[in-house]
Amino acid sequence: MSTDLTRKTADELARSLSAKEVSSVEVTQALVDRIGAVDGAIHAFLHVDAEGALATAADIDDRRAKGEQLSYLAGVPIAVKDVLATRGMPTTCGSKILDGWIPPYDATVTAKIKAAGLPILGKTNMDEFAMGSSTEHSAYGPTHNPWDTTRIPGGSGGGSAAAVAAFEAPLAIGTDTGGSIRQPGALTGTVGVKPTYGGVSRYGLVAMASSLDQAGPVTRTVLDAALLHELIAGHDPMDSTSIPDAVPAVVAAARRADVKGLKIGIVRELGGEGFQPGVEARFTEAVELLTSAGAEVVEVSIPSISYALGAYYLVMPSEASSNLAKFDAMRYGVRVPPAGVDDPSAEQVMASSRDAGFGSEVKRRIILGTYALSSGYYDAYYGSAQKVRTILARDFDAAFADVDVLVSPTSPTTAYPLGDKLDDPLAMYLGDIATIPANLVGIPGLSLPVGLAAEDGLPVGLQFLAPQKADDRLYNAAAALEQLLEQKWGGTLLSQAPELEATR
Repeated sequence: MSTDLTRKTADELARSLSAKEVSSVEVTQALVDRIGAVDGAIHAFLHVDAEGALATAADIDDRRAKGEQLSYLAGVPIAVKDVLATRGMPTTCGSKILDGWIPPYDATVTAKIKAAGLPILGKTNMDEFAMGSSTEHSAYGPTHNPWDTTRIPGGSGGGSAAAVAAFEAPLAIGTDTGGSIRQPGALTGTVGVKPTYGGVSRYGLVAMASSLDQAGPVTRTVLDAALLHELIAGHDPMDSTSIPDAVPAVVAAARRADVKGLKIGIVRELGGEGFQPGVEARFTEAVELLTSAGAEVVEVSIPSISYALGAYYLVMPSEASSNLAKFDAMRYGVRVPPAGVDDPSAEQVMASSRDAGFGSEVKRRIILGTYALSSGYYDAYYGSAQKVRTILARDFDAAFADVDVLVSPTSPTTAYPLGDKLDDPLAMYLGDIATIPANLVGIPGLSLPVGLAAEDGLPVGLQFLAPQKADDRLYNAAAALEQLLEQKWGGTLLSQAPELEATR
């Protein structure tokens, strides 16, 4: 029974809970047991709050028994990336500099989850301050891919994706600055969505790059992603970049799942050299399925996309170096006095604490960003990168004038072995070549698993992109393709994943 509960989708659990066929306590306990059994091999979680999750579950069961009107997902457990503030629960951002920090407030996303009655199972592992594409840069050790524990789960949100793929949680929250929801989704066979920038509040999300960061759903199905998206989205006066418009009808779009007459553009520049043959093969087969379902597929060129990676790695570290300046050991976080100094100055304590608290990748990006913002270089680097963003946005607008959605492989490769690219940061950065453009121009993107690469038997993702505030287009197209793929496979892709051995 408990195994069956961990394998159910969030929608299936919501319906079973509503019908009182199962209790939230039973579901939550099954997932807590699953985490205890397999997370020793996966390391998806940095903190597990079994007591708090079970208390929330018991409260929801009691309120449901009394006939209280509850949200659709009430009682369905969820995992939260450790970059979102959670009152009373540690929030480390995968960094030693925040080791043991417990926020006195909730992020807006966290508050919405709590208000809707979803038990929070715990906080998931991540690259330190979301800086990385493999979750190997966590100060607390890497997360392992449930498909092959010797390989990366993607990053920076590999913990959330691995938790969902390992059936430790039916839902998770990730954040996406350059692909950190979508790329792990592709590498773990899960669904990952980056909403339109401003569609989900960033209040309480510890910022890396404020003009790029966006929280979103990590799930096993498109409908589950839509249900979670609808719950966490909406205007928030606490976030000055929050969109005041109504949330797109994403759940209705996911239930519609009809691409007949839809015009889909294949991005010419996101394929070919550098893309693994097995990835391209599964992508091509998926596009053919969309064509067979009545979609019109054309090739589209976005010329400036070749400059996106370079622009991103100027904008992101520049904003990160500014945002991380607040970690000064004066107000919160780890304080490390300099060795051999009897009466250190504030500057000495700050330097010593940041040296001890930040990892190598964070230091690399702070140095790069500080240089790009320095006097005499601002216009040449950061200013030029912002101009590229404007040109890229115009190219995307031109593409969306001709098509409804765009598609590409989510990641150029499948999951590579742990440690394979740690000594070559540039090679790791190239893994985000297909996902970064959406963040630079603020459009929504969704990664859907579309099969296994022939070379290694590992998951491949297809990325859908839509215009700003047209997130519903993603869900309609992705749900239609998901149905076609499941008919072809006779089930979900994750049903083909190897069973994890218990580690306790």
